[in-house]
Amino acid sequence: MALRTPTGRLGFVPVRFGDDLVGGAEMLVRELADGLAARGRDVEILTGCTRDHFLEPDHYPPGVTVRPGEATVRRFPSVASRSRADRVLGNRALAAGRPLDLAAQYRWCNDDVRVPALFDHLVDHAHEYRALVFAPYLYWTTVAGARVAPERSVLLPCLHDEPTASLELYGRAFREVHDVWFLTDPEADLARRLHPDLAPSTVVGAGVHEPAGADADRFRARHGIAGPFALYAGRREAGKGFDALLDDYTTAVERHGLTLPLVLAGPGEARIPERARAHVLDVGQIDGAERDDAMAAATAVLQPSPYESFSRTMMEAWLGGAFVVANRASVVSAWHCARAGAGATYADPDELARALRRALEPDAATDGARGRAYVRREYTWPAVLDRVEERLDERFPEGAG
Repeated sequence: MALRTPTGRLGFVPVRFGDDLVGGAEMLVRELADGLAARGRDVEILTGCTRDHFLEPDHYPPGVTVRPGEATVRRFPSVASRSRADRVLGNRALAAGRPLDLAAQYRWCNDDVRVPALFDHLVDHAHEYRALVFAPYLYWTTVAGARVAPERSVLLPCLHDEPTASLELYGRAFREVHDVWFLTDPEADLARRLHPDLAPSTVVGAGVHEPAGADADRFRARHGIAGPFALYAGRREAGKGFDALLDDYTTAVERHGLTLPLVLAGPGEARIPERARAHVLDVGQIDGAERDDAMAAATAVLQPSPYESFSRTMMEAWLGGAFVVANRASVVSAWHCARAGAGATYADPDELARALRRALEPDAATDGARGRAYVRREYTWPAVLDRVEERLDERFPEGAG
């Protein structure tokens, strides 16, 4: 049956969406969709009602929210698995490096947050969208949704080198969609290595807004911080390198006699080990202007995650003029440092201590300035949106179908 001609409408499909969500992929989808809407595009965000990925009950009401000048949000009820048995078994196998057959992979994926009504909407209305952008690769919404109309589908994977990345479950999406958009060259290289039969693809990058009016003194005064400090501003999750950071940081400062408190800022419960507590100040979750203030105030900003596809935190830190210290296990983070000629990477507590000492040296501000110049050169939103619109016109010409 011939496809019906699509309108110019664009659909973005994340598993969750909210103006108050702070995850990198969530912020990327929001700013990309809203940026295109601000340029006059007809943009919808199709998503579930859950607020996080820990299976809490639906946080947002279902229905359509019109956001003037921004993308319209169309929410559908999320369904969370109750047993989690297949999820637990799959996670254990992945952690141990044991193979999962394709049926087990689907059971593992299905035993998580699902949005069946969103799938039904795509079945009935996919033809009304010029393109559907699914992000990130990991979730049920992408696995199920991208198969409805692959000829209209874009995968924005936010891929990093983790055990799930090579699963055949996801390989189907990487090769069956009409286009794949990457954030960095290392992410694209990883995808081609894991999935050699990758669909047509390009690197569009990601944008970061430069803060206006960031005030370092305001952050220091609010939290009673007088001297230099290192900052971790992210989720308190093992997968983000948080637990390892607390251990490595404590070892680094104690072994090398450093007096540099670690300020923690971000969502989630911080279970701080007893030995680390003397070196840590937890200021809780911070958003918006206060996050900008923190980046401007920090002597060093830490990126301990081994799994990054872009690292918005590094970009924000450099825009704030901070010295970036990143986990070298992340190829993307190390790539940014090398390209920018800024920051330092570490692989153990001793290297972390050396990087922190560099952050305390008088020329650290020059390093931060190089980082700021790199972000301004490579990752402004106007440049990213130009690349996205050019790719849309190339791969999804208006009126084709």
